[in-house]
Amino acid sequence: MNRIGCIFIGLFAALIAAAMALVDFGGSGAARPRRAAPVTVERTAVPDGMLTLPVQGVAWREIAHSWGDLRGGGMRRHTGTDIMAPRGTPVIAAAPGSVEKLFFSRGGGGITLYVRSPDRRLSYYYAHLDGYAAGMREGIAVRAGQVLGYVGDTGNAGRGNTHLHFGIERLMPGEPWHRGRSIDPYPLLAHGRPQG
Repeated sequence: MNRIGCIFIGLFAALIAAAMALVDFGGSGAARPRRAAPVTVERTAVPDGMLTLPVQGVAWREIAHSWGDLRGGGMRRHTGTDIMAPRGTPVIAAAPGSVEKLFFSRGGGGITLYVRSPDRRLSYYYAHLDGYAAGMREGIAVRAGQVLGYVGDTGNAGRGNTHLHFGIERLMPGEPWHRGRSIDPYPLLAHGRPQG
């Protein structure tokens, strides 16, 4: 065989190997999930570090930046900040506003609470709560630092994985509480100031 024939056979074998690497022959028995699209970060008018850390007694250094991490087997991106704490730790308002919605989602955030900013442009999302603070109801005004509820593991948090999922969404004034565009809350939280 001449030199060109050897090169041709080598290229053909490499092409076959590359094609086979892209094909799943079902050896694992599980379908590969499609990966979630990247998260687009919205700019926000809230200056960095102007929000209160929403879990009492937790310091800035104790939270991790998990925005955009893959969740649900790679099917979705994380659009919030998880703040780990023991069950029953008070969850406090990160900013003033009014309680827009008390909601339960079995497969999502579990026991949740949404606070709408006074200008109605932001919604603060508190999820996986163990319960609400006494007297908490839709429509009431809350101040930054006010107890809203308590850390839990409801919804898709996973049993024993007690934490607060804190999210922020940008809204147009007429948009409902669940139609916003996610903003990364991590850089907006009060750096280094534990609450409580």
